[in-house]
Amino acid sequence: MQIEFNQKGTFEAFYAAEQWCRDNGISSGSSCAMCPTCLMRGDYVVAKWRNLTKEEREQCHGTMAGDFREGPVFINMKE
Repeated sequence: MQIEFNQKGTFEAFYAAEQWCRDNGISSGSSCAMCPTCLMRGDYVVAKWRNLTKEEREQCHGTMAGDFREGPVFINMKE
C-alpha cells in the first residue's frame, strides 16, 4: 500500500505523514538524510536508517521517503 502526501509548505507533507502514522498506530524512525525512514506497526523506538542492520531494515513494516522539506512524501507499507 502506498500513500502520498502533497501538503504545501515547508515540512507540511512530512508532518502530515507523521500524523497519519500516529493516527494509525505506526512508529516512525528518525529521519536520515538521503535515506528512507523505517516504519513499524505498534509502539517502538526506531533508529535512523543508517543505524539499522540489513536484517533490521528487512523487518520494517514499511518506509517513509520523499522530499521531507517540500513534499511529496510517500508511505509504503508492506501487506
